[in-house]
Amino acid sequence: MLDILYNRRSTRKFSDKKIEEALVKQLLKAALLAPSSKNGQPWEFIVVDDAGLLNQLSLSKPHGACLLKHAPLAVVVAGDKTKSDVWIEDCSIASIILQLAAEGLGLGSCWVQIHRRFHDDEQTANEFICNLLHIPSHLEVLSVVGIGYKATDRSALGTKETDWQKVKRNSYSKA
Repeated sequence: MLDILYNRRSTRKFSDKKIEEALVKQLLKAALLAPSSKNGQPWEFIVVDDAGLLNQLSLSKPHGACLLKHAPLAVVVAGDKTKSDVWIEDCSIASIILQLAAEGLGLGSCWVQIHRRFHDDEQTANEFICNLLHIPSHLEVLSVVGIGYKATDRSALGTKETDWQKVKRNSYSKA
């Protein structure tokens, strides 16, 4: 597990290779197995592999979504606001589980934040995606995870990136 965490880096450049359906199923199974508050599972996943829709998703917000245009797969992670008051946290966990599963399967991924982001001055990124993909109003898009085979490898994180100053024991400070 630590190897996956050290090696997982955001991938924004993907090869043209299509992801095999068996791997897509494994990715989705991992996301569906994510823990959630009271096992409420307030998430819904919309799998997008249509090039035209991926291009449209890349336009969902002005910055940070363009990687979706060249990703062979995107998973839209939406939360049901009527099922849980902690849908954001639960969907965040599912999103990262999806990314860790992708790394474990030899794929790259990148989280595109949608919640509380804007498409333009008139519309949120959530509204744009919900209109595009016909997502019902009781769901809100938290993220879109772009997934594909990595076009280039990035070096793994090393122990120097492990900032132990961020860890406290029993109290934040000795007061």
